[in-house]
Amino acid sequence: MTTRKLLLLSGDGIGPETMGEVRKFIAYMNEAHSAGFELEEGHVGGVAYDTHGQSISETDMAKAMAADAVLFGAVGGPKWDSVPYDVRPEAGLLRLRKEMELFANLRPAICYPALASASSLRQDVVEGLDILIVRELTGGVYFGDPKEITDLGNGQKRAVDTQVYDTYEIERIAGVAFELARTRSNKVTSMEKRNVMKSGVLWNEVVTQTHKANYQDVELDHMLADAGGMQLVRWPKQFDVIVTDNLFGDMLSDVAAMLTGSLGMLPSASFGAPDEKTGSRKALYEPVHGSAPDIAGQGIANPIAMLASFAMCLRYSFNMVAEADQLEKAIANVLDRGVRTTDIASDGIKPVGTVEMGDTVLAEFKSLMG
Repeated sequence: MTTRKLLLLSGDGIGPETMGEVRKFIAYMNEAHSAGFELEEGHVGGVAYDTHGQSISETDMAKAMAADAVLFGAVGGPKWDSVPYDVRPEAGLLRLRKEMELFANLRPAICYPALASASSLRQDVVEGLDILIVRELTGGVYFGDPKEITDLGNGQKRAVDTQVYDTYEIERIAGVAFELARTRSNKVTSMEKRNVMKSGVLWNEVVTQTHKANYQDVELDHMLADAGGMQLVRWPKQFDVIVTDNLFGDMLSDVAAMLTGSLGMLPSASFGAPDEKTGSRKALYEPVHGSAPDIAGQGIANPIAMLASFAMCLRYSFNMVAEADQLEKAIANVLDRGVRTTDIASDGIKPVGTVEMGDTVLAEFKSLMG
C-alpha cells in the first residue's frame, strides 16, 4: 500500500476548527479506500510561540521538510500583537515558505454558480469565473535585504524594505505559469510596475524572454499591476492565468478572492522545484482566509477553503485526481442544495456551523466515491 506522509499544522484562530473537518475526510479515505495517509501534527504561529517561544520549532520544521505535503490552517491574532517581530506568528509561515523553497504560490479564484449572487459585483461579471493567480513566493520585498528601521535622530526614523529579484527567480515562476496555462485556456497575463520599478523592468524582460524561448504556443499579455487590479474588478473573466511577484500577488489574489463572495471559499497551494531524481515537489496547502480571531471558537467558520485546499493536495501532491474531482464536486453539490455557513448565507437561509458543513460535504463525497 502506498504511504502518504502528511503534516497538519492547524495554527491559530479558526485553523484548528477547519482542520478538524479535513481529518474526517482523511480518516474515511484511509478506512474505506486504503489511502495510506500517515499523519503527523505540529504547532505553528501563535500557538507555537506559546508552546516553544518560536513561531515554529526546529522539530516541527524538520517534520515539514520530511513530509510529502503540509496542510496549513492559519496564524496570528491580537493575542500576539506585542511579541518580538522575529517570532511573530506570521514568521512561522514565512520560514516554512523559505526553507521548503516554496517559490510558486497558486491561488485559484473560482465562483461557484450557486454563489454568484453573493459577490459584491454583478452576477454576470463573476458567474463562471475561473482565474488562477501564480504568485512568486520566496523573493521580492518580503525577503529582500536590507529590511530595517533606522533612528535618524531628532524624532525621525527611516524604514527600508528591499524589492529584489534575480533572473532565475522570474524564469522559474514564469515557467510554472506557462505550464499551467497549457492545461487551461492557454493564456498568461504578467503583471508588474515596470513604469516606476527597476524590478518590474527586469520582470517584464525575463517573462518575455522565457515566453519566446519555450512557450510561444501560449498567449502572453503584459499589464501594469495597478491596472490589473482595476481590470479584475471591471471584467475579471478576461483573465486565465495571472503571474506576478510576491507583493502584487499578495494584494491581487485577495482582490480576486473577494470577487467570489467570500475569502472563506478559496484554497491555495505553494510548491517548490521538482526533485531531480523523483520529480516530487515540496508543497504546502492552505486556505486563503486568515485566522479570523473574531469568530474563533464559535463553531461558525466556513471549512470549505480548507477542504478545497485538501483537494488541491490530493491532486498535485498525491496524483489522486479522481478523488480531488469528487471532493470538489461534493462541495459544489452541497452549495447547489443551498447549504450555507454564516459568511455565505443569504436572506432567508438558516446558516449551518463548521461541523455540519463539513459533515454534509463528507456525506456527499462518500456518495460520489461509492
